[in-house]
Amino acid sequence: MTNGFNMDAYAPREIAQRVENAGIGKATMPLTPLFTLGVLAGAFIALGAMFYTVAVTGSELGYGPTRVLGGLVFSLGLVLVVIAGAELFTGNNLIIMAWADGKITMAQLLRNWVIVFAGNFVGSVATAAIMYLSGALDIGGGNTAKTAIAIAEGKIALPFAEAFFRGVLCNALVCLAVWLTFAAHSVVDKIFAILFPITAFVALGFEHSVANMYLIPIGMLAAGSGDVAGFIGNLIPVTLGNIVGGGVFVALVYHLIYVRKWD
Repeated sequence: MTNGFNMDAYAPREIAQRVENAGIGKATMPLTPLFTLGVLAGAFIALGAMFYTVAVTGSELGYGPTRVLGGLVFSLGLVLVVIAGAELFTGNNLIIMAWADGKITMAQLLRNWVIVFAGNFVGSVATAAIMYLSGALDIGGGNTAKTAIAIAEGKIALPFAEAFFRGVLCNALVCLAVWLTFAAHSVVDKIFAILFPITAFVALGFEHSVANMYLIPIGMLAAGSGDVAGFIGNLIPVTLGNIVGGGVFVALVYHLIYVRKWD
């Protein structure tokens, strides 16, 4: 305690209660602000993804260090979501905790997910279109565009099972990052809580549904052609994996440990 301000992080049991209370608020939010905040989150994640694309283009650091650098700058997206305020589908998989405790209904949970997912999609794809029209892909003599195309092609080529399990691993880390921000008291605390889990998921090549809503369309725009079926074929398993990774492996596990009453 310094000058009346508690510098200690919230304990895990307190984090669980804060996450659950936040989930209740998210599940009961009116349609217009919920959708609009979803659009913002899609745009924020897209900005982080574009930052990543530029950072790894032409890097001579070597594979591992380049991936770590890319993950570090990609963290901008979740920093904007958490600090500026927005609704991100993957982070909102934590709302399962409030549902498991009987504080919200399944209908309220699914309503939030559908509205936020749609908002994230609009924000991500719109940002891809604006980024393309801005000429930003011409950075580096056109090499940024080549990187964007390669990223999109790599994601579309992933087999269903591989995309699913990469989605599971990704959102376990994303939801842990969000979970850690609920332990924080300050903006700086929240930013540092985000950096390592998000850097890890990007460096390890895991799959984030909302990021892919930007990364695949921008690659398609850069190439001048697109595999819409391949885009959907990536988004479905990655989204399902994200739900399992965040909703089951983080939210339900911590619900069992810290919220459920054991006799």
